[in-house]
This record gives sequence, C-alpha cells and structure tokens, in this order.
Amino acid sequence: MAHFGFPLETILIFFSVIAFSLFIDLFAHRRKKEISILDASLWSGFWVSLALGFYAYLWVRFDKQWADLYLAGVALEKSLSIDNLMVFMAIFASFGIRGALQHRILYWGIVGALVFRALFVGIGTGLFSLAPWVGFLFAAIVAWSGVKMLTARHDAEEIADYSDHWAVKITQSVMPIFPRLQAERFFVTRAIVNDLAKADPSLKLAKDAAVFATPAFLCLVAIETSDVMFAFDSVPAVIAVTQEPLLVYAAMIFAVLGLRSLYFILAALTQYLVHLEKAVIALLFFIAFKLTVQAGEHTFGWDFVHIEPNVSLMIVLGTLAVGILASLVWPGKKEDS
Repeated sequence: MAHFGFPLETILIFFSVIAFSLFIDLFAHRRKKEISILDASLWSGFWVSLALGFYAYLWVRFDKQWADLYLAGVALEKSLSIDNLMVFMAIFASFGIRGALQHRILYWGIVGALVFRALFVGIGTGLFSLAPWVGFLFAAIVAWSGVKMLTARHDAEEIADYSDHWAVKITQSVMPIFPRLQAERFFVTRAIVNDLAKADPSLKLAKDAAVFATPAFLCLVAIETSDVMFAFDSVPAVIAVTQEPLLVYAAMIFAVLGLRSLYFILAALTQYLVHLEKAVIALLFFIAFKLTVQAGEHTFGWDFVHIEPNVSLMIVLGTLAVGILASLVWPGKKEDS
C-alpha cells in the first residue's frame, strides 16, 4: 500500500473544519448555565456527523481503504476514551465543578489535546517507521493498559481525590491560589480578591500577587495531565490501525472533539452501560495482538496472519456493539443506597 502522506488539500480542509467547529461550539455555549442531555445528544450527533463527513471525503477523494483506516481509528479512540471520561468525572467531583463550568474546562482541554496529540502522533509514527521493533513496545503499552483497566474494575469503589494530584501540587507550589470558585474564571485579579476579602474577612491567602489561579484552573491542570497520560496509552493503539500520521491525528482529533458532549451523556448513562468497559478491554488486547503481529511481520518476516483494515474496522465496531447490546440485555444490579 502506498503512503497517504500529507496532501495539502486534506490538511487545509481538516484544520479549517476543526477551527470553525470549535468556534461555533464556544459561541453556542457562551451563555449556557447547564448542559442538558438533549443539548449534549444533539452536539454529539453533530461531532459524529462531522467525523463521518471526513470519512466520506477520504473515500471519494482518495480510496475506501484509507477511509476505513481513519474510521477504525476514530471508533477505537472513541471507545478507549470512555475510561478517560470516568476519570474526568472523578476530577470534577474532587473540585466541586458542576454544570457549564465543566463544559468550559473540557473545551479548553481540547486545545491542549490538539497540541499534545500532534506531538505524540509525530513521535509514535516516526519511531514505528524508523524501527519496526518498536511495535513490540507499543503492544506492551496497550496490553498493560488493558491489564490496568481489568484490575481497576475490582477497585471501582475507591474514588481518588484529584485535588491532591501531583500536577495540582506542582501548580500550587509555583502559583498563588485563590481557594474558591469565582464564576467561571480560571484567574482572578488582586482587585477582585480585595473586594471578596472585604465581604468575607475569613478569607485568607497564603501569598500576595497580582493574579491568582482558581480551583477551576487547578481542575483544568488535572484534566490536561490525565489526557496526556491517556494519549500515551491510546496513540500506540491507533497506530496499530494505521501508521499514517495525518490519518492517525485526524482520527484522534475527531474522536476527542466529541468527548465533551459524550461526557454529559455518559454521566447520565454510565450506570446502564455496565458491559461496555469489558468490550474496551477486549479491544485493547486485540490491538496489542495486532501490533505484535505487525512488528513481527516487519522485523522477522512473519506472514502467518494479516489483518486487513476493513477487518480491523469490523472487529472494533462489532466489539463495541456487543458491549452495548450486552448492557441492554443483561443490565447490572442496582446498588443499594
């Protein structure tokens, strides 16, 4: 198969669509106080349609095989994101963040994701092309992610306090912190702090500064750190589908763009999708196997099995469908309150 490369037309279309979509998303939610399930569902449908529209463009403009590789990457990244959304819920709970402020924090988290995903994809695909044996390392990373999810399921009752996260502690050590949420601000000025201190004499600050970070900014730091660690696990998984940097990056970004809307839906439906995580774990082990086979093919000339792109796509979508269907047919037991 020839390399997809970096067609200028595709790059321009991709980044134009991303920039325009982020702008209208921010514009549409600029005055919202709460994100309803209906609103989240409509936006989730919008992001899915956008990803499918890019799939159609790749199919018509280039070839179905390239389009299938991209779509398999989107589906895989989307499914792997579910575990990360669970972490986001715990982070928001730790900082007492609710409603529209969650959307604002997730929105700016996307900006960081655009940058970090580009770095990770560039490094990952570069290493894979320069040294095919790196695929064995990527396979180990993906398999370890599956093992971590498998063992974490037994400790689901323990909810971590992310206000004590190492990244938050570092931020607190280098920046002055205002200890309370202030509207939807990430930072507050000394003038605002003085006014609040006059109204509430019990308000004490450890440091004096011109600008103070709020708990909303600390929450954003925890979200970004979590997303970087998630990308470290997920980038090798998507590279197992295709080693084309532009397709990997496009797949990851289109999947990540819909995470904010998916978060609000998942927050409401997580108790019902009880078997979806098992499907994601199964996918991780499949991807680890696929990476091992690919690395062996390039390094040692293995040819006993070859998984076509359309087969990967069917396995990814089929496994997710089984997880959702199993959740509907065999719902989990309701916990006693």
